[in-house]
Amino acid sequence: MARMMPVQVVKPLNLKKLLLWIAGIILLVILFFSAFRQIGTGQIGVVTQFGRVTGRELGEGIHVVAPFGIERVSRYDIKVLKQSEEVQAASKDLQDVATTLALNYHIEAKKVSEIHKTIGTLYGPKLIDPALQEVFKATSAKFSAQELITSRAEVKADVFKQLKERLEKYGVVVDDVSLVNFQFSPSFAKAIEEKQVAQQNAERSKFNLDAAQIDAQSQQVQAQTLSPLFLQKQAIEKWNGQLPTYLGQDTVFNIPLR
Repeated sequence: MARMMPVQVVKPLNLKKLLLWIAGIILLVILFFSAFRQIGTGQIGVVTQFGRVTGRELGEGIHVVAPFGIERVSRYDIKVLKQSEEVQAASKDLQDVATTLALNYHIEAKKVSEIHKTIGTLYGPKLIDPALQEVFKATSAKFSAQELITSRAEVKADVFKQLKERLEKYGVVVDDVSLVNFQFSPSFAKAIEEKQVAQQNAERSKFNLDAAQIDAQSQQVQAQTLSPLFLQKQAIEKWNGQLPTYLGQDTVFNIPLR
């Protein structure tokens, strides 16, 4: 009779141990992702610990920080950035004027921690936007509406100078500024258009008058040149004192022989 083999009983996996393993894996994943920070190209990371600026700054690449929110990283872009703002003001002659002010700027790398400490990541709406509004109002008050158009380079230079003085002390370096377009009230825009049309008509009339005067002078010179007395004088001046060998039908000399 065949001998029967003993049957091995597999013990059920301990549910408690399984849950502990799963929890441990999840904890490791959280630890891994919370302990590493990646800083992109042209960025600087400011490390804070429980909200306090530590003075530690992270350059481009991957860095290890204290996990579970003990240390946090705020990223600041130090590349040249552009910010546009619709601004409105009044000119020196109290005309309403609006334009789009476009600012090119970058953050000074060595002042990133100071910016984070004093202003924070929302430095755009907190610092730059109000500066664009107030600087344009201060500049437009120095120029009449007509001068804002005709002296555009001077207006831009004044805006640029004021923005540098206002922003660079906070670590925001002004690279360039542009005034995209000026818009005035409909009545003033119509007045400018009418003035330009009047100037063009005046210049056209002056050109036509000058042309008429030149033409009249030309005709007068031509008439004097072709007068009989002038022709006779020319003939006398060119006569060599000898009588012609033949007289043609159209040859006339009014020269006294005696």
